[in-house]
Amino acid sequence: MARELLTGNAAAAWGVRLADVDYVPAFPITPQTEIIETLSGWYSDGTMKGKFVTMDSEHSMLTAAGAASATGARVFTATSSQGLLYAFEVLYSVAGWRVPLVMVNVSRALSSPITLEPDHNDILSARDCGFLQIHTETCQEVLDSVIMSYKLAEDRRVLLPVLVNLDGYYLSFTREPVEIPDADKVKDFLPQYKPDHASFHASGPMAQGLAVLGGYIYSYFKYQMHLASLNALSVHEEIAEEFYNLFGRKYGVVEEYKLDDAEYVLIMSNTFATKGKAAVEKFREIGCKVGLLRLRVVRPLPTKKIQDILKNRKGTAVIDQNISIGYGGIFYSEIAALMCNEANKPVILSFICGLGGKDISMKEFQKILDDTINASLTGNIPGTQLLYTDVEWAKMKHLLDVAGKPVI
Repeated sequence: MARELLTGNAAAAWGVRLADVDYVPAFPITPQTEIIETLSGWYSDGTMKGKFVTMDSEHSMLTAAGAASATGARVFTATSSQGLLYAFEVLYSVAGWRVPLVMVNVSRALSSPITLEPDHNDILSARDCGFLQIHTETCQEVLDSVIMSYKLAEDRRVLLPVLVNLDGYYLSFTREPVEIPDADKVKDFLPQYKPDHASFHASGPMAQGLAVLGGYIYSYFKYQMHLASLNALSVHEEIAEEFYNLFGRKYGVVEEYKLDDAEYVLIMSNTFATKGKAAVEKFREIGCKVGLLRLRVVRPLPTKKIQDILKNRKGTAVIDQNISIGYGGIFYSEIAALMCNEANKPVILSFICGLGGKDISMKEFQKILDDTINASLTGNIPGTQLLYTDVEWAKMKHLLDVAGKPVI
């Protein structure tokens, strides 16, 4: 085992290297390009055995990845933002083929207007396609999650592709100390892939993606995918325990931070959860019983686990780093739905923060907590709030003034 300072992108590449991946079709896009540049170097100098191919677009990249995985190869690819959307059609096809490839998405806000910083509308747009989704907070978690994802995807009870998500810039280019697992121990954890579902044999041809005419046949296959996705929750628990025993780091389907006696719960995901944990520490210093629930496995959503954690709390604030235009926060709607029939449920408030990488200040966290406490005392629950500080609003008004536009 070695310990190095790695960016989130380099940590992802190390996970692929240790997983002994056979084939990487790739297409560059900021801010994930460092992943494929690193892998390209390792394939070129012989460090990794296999094939690296630069494709002409994300659409053809994912098509090649799915096709290769259907022949029994262990496959990786990566993208970001508009690239994920350009491959969108193929996401559904690949998931329906039940091939266990792993794909990293480095979150970047969607155009327009164009920006390079992160929010989660890109990855959450793919939440219904059949890929499992794991959202990460640290560089160490990125590396470990790539390795764990192959074991999860290749499990006979699952056989679905996995998307591992990390935040662009805030994690992709941030260096953190990362323990690089010993390669032999990783081989013990993740042996060579030996498919018995999708493989290539000239004497045993197999068709993928057939037409099924008749809704009852289509429904059968979709329901099988749904059941396999739900299986991933228990399989993830098994894998996490095995990973902990070998490497000493344990990952649940969610992360519970100072929740034991918490009356109020912040719900966040990805790297900005680190800001939320810092806010929890500040609140604890002044005697507020606040904790944080970080969503890690987002598809399948661990519904029962979240219900058990939230029941009997006084209040919950869902902080979405995304926006469903015309509705509000995506995670808020899912948390509210899974709690709607529960007895002793908390009040649930919706906040949208961090769009396009916008910072979340301590003042904003204080506003979130104050509103949640007030709602628990009065029963008056405000609608979705998009938070903006006075300083940010002053800067925005200045830009509107420069552009000669009215302030609205």
